[in-house]
Amino acid sequence: MHGTETIPVGRIRDGALDLLKWLALLSMVLDHLRYVGLSLDGLYVPGRLAFPWFCLAIAANLHRARKAPMSGQWRYLGWLLLFSVISEVPYRLFIEDADTLNVLPTLALGVLVARGWQHKALVDRGLALLALAAGAVFSTQLMFGFFGVLLPLAMLLVFSRPWYFSVLPGLVCVAANQWQILLNSGSIVALTGLAACLIAPLAGLVLLRHAKSASPPAMRRWAYALYPAHFLLLLLIRQIIA
Repeated sequence: MHGTETIPVGRIRDGALDLLKWLALLSMVLDHLRYVGLSLDGLYVPGRLAFPWFCLAIAANLHRARKAPMSGQWRYLGWLLLFSVISEVPYRLFIEDADTLNVLPTLALGVLVARGWQHKALVDRGLALLALAAGAVFSTQLMFGFFGVLLPLAMLLVFSRPWYFSVLPGLVCVAANQWQILLNSGSIVALTGLAACLIAPLAGLVLLRHAKSASPPAMRRWAYALYPAHFLLLLLIRQIIA
């Protein structure tokens, strides 16, 4: 990849983008397998790819739809908000000591922030400011905190800039993942997890550029249900092996 290249995103269905979403989902499931009662701490490392890749998928969707009717983007946000509510109970049933909300409220606020940067309409800018304020005030209640709210915007910025600007979302991703705790831990898993956070945006961007010939199943609206469903499935597995 040359220094002057940017990541092209076409209007037609993007197989690379669908592949990125499936890999993000796989990374998330691997991460949550750590809670089924087995000694699987090493899965923390691939699990660090899930959130930045979901944020990158959001940024790619916003970039593709930047000239599309706004109604489609409102529906996109509506589905995120709906499944934020639906997913909270399965999330807390599975993560019994959860001290944050599930990840979807963070992503929903991130969408509003990224849209506010992308569109100059007063309502979009206003909602973005409200989302930023909510991210700051409720940072401890949000999964990945305030920097998690900023990550979709950081990803979106890279689409119009050379690939090496991926260091920006990489640093934002590190900040969103309790880097001080991980650094102080000093364990191989923690330090490798930090490295995964740093390189995840670049890895995702490389995939979007070079996996155009991929043709995985398209992720459509039904895919939102996979988030609460995977908590219930893993909860069942934990009950079986307990």
